[in-house]
Parts: sequence; C-alpha cells; structure tokens
Amino acid sequence: VASISARYPDITLDAAVLYIDEGSLLTAAGSAAGIDLCLHVVRGDFGSDAANSVARRLVVPPHREGGQAQFISAPVPEAREGIRLGPLIEWMRASLAEEQPISLLAKRAGMSMRTFQRRFEATTGLSVGEWLLKERLRHARDLLEKELAVSLDDIAISSGFGTLATMRHHFRKRLGTSPHAYRRSFGG
Repeated sequence: VASISARYPDITLDAAVLYIDEGSLLTAAGSAAGIDLCLHVVRGDFGSDAANSVARRLVVPPHREGGQAQFISAPVPEAREGIRLGPLIEWMRASLAEEQPISLLAKRAGMSMRTFQRRFEATTGLSVGEWLLKERLRHARDLLEKELAVSLDDIAISSGFGTLATMRHHFRKRLGTSPHAYRRSFGG
C-alpha cells in the first residue's frame, strides 16, 4: 500500500475495500473483487434479486465486505449423507427462528448426538452452530434487502437471533457492518 501511494500520490488507495464505485470510475482489488464489482453493478441496475440470482449461478456470495472470508450462501450436502440429512437441513433452514439444540436435531435425524455432529460437519463442512449462524445471517441479509417495511427487531427475531443487539453483534463480527448500514447499502 505504501509503495503504491508513494508512486501515485494523486490516487487515494483504500486497502480495506474490495471495490470502489465513484460514479463514472469503478475499480476492483483483483479478479475475485471484479466479480464483486460486477454484482454491485447488476444490483444497482436490476435490483438485489437479479444480483443474488447471478451470484448463485456463479456460486459466489452476493456481497462481501473487504477482508471478509468467502462463503457460499447455501452449501449443498454431499450425496451420501445428503439423502439422510437433506430433509433435516431443509427443516433447519425453514425453522431458523426456533431454537435448534443438537439433541433435538440428532433425534430428528435418528442419530446419537455424537454421530449427528460428526456427520453434519462431514456433510456441510461446518459445525452445527457455525452452520446455523451463517444461515441466520444469510436469511437476515435477504430480509434486509427485500423487506424494507419490516423492522430490524422483527428481522432479528425471524432470523433466529432473538434480539436486535445479538443480530447487530454478529453482523459486526462476521460482515464488518451493521444491519442498518447493510439495509441502506443493499435494500431494494
């Protein structure tokens, strides 16, 4: 960063962002950030639904903050465990507002808690808690983009965070932004 700034003193470099949109000038930090920038342009021209659809087809996140680790919004279960865990995973996605203790999930899957945890992680690549958190964040982001009349408190509850404070904490920690700022940037 320092060497670029020294070589080009008239240019302001922000290493914390993936892309910059200054109206007639758009720049990205690299090839993956170029895809992020393209999704930003699609979102601006055609809306969040179109950008999300393109992101799903490219198997990339619909939005990443600078420095954020990449994630796939809805990982597909591996075939061998997907048959057994697939219906449970769909139920988990449909029931994000409910508490989902491992004991209940294991019982629904017909497995011991230990076997369930091991197979769930082998199937999704994530622990149950991490998977639920990512799904709750994904759901909250979708609502913030599409449901502009729904309050942040209601989104926190329907996404399974329980309170706005908890949702705000996870947005800051995982996405580097607040729910309000996210809605302002990406809301329809």
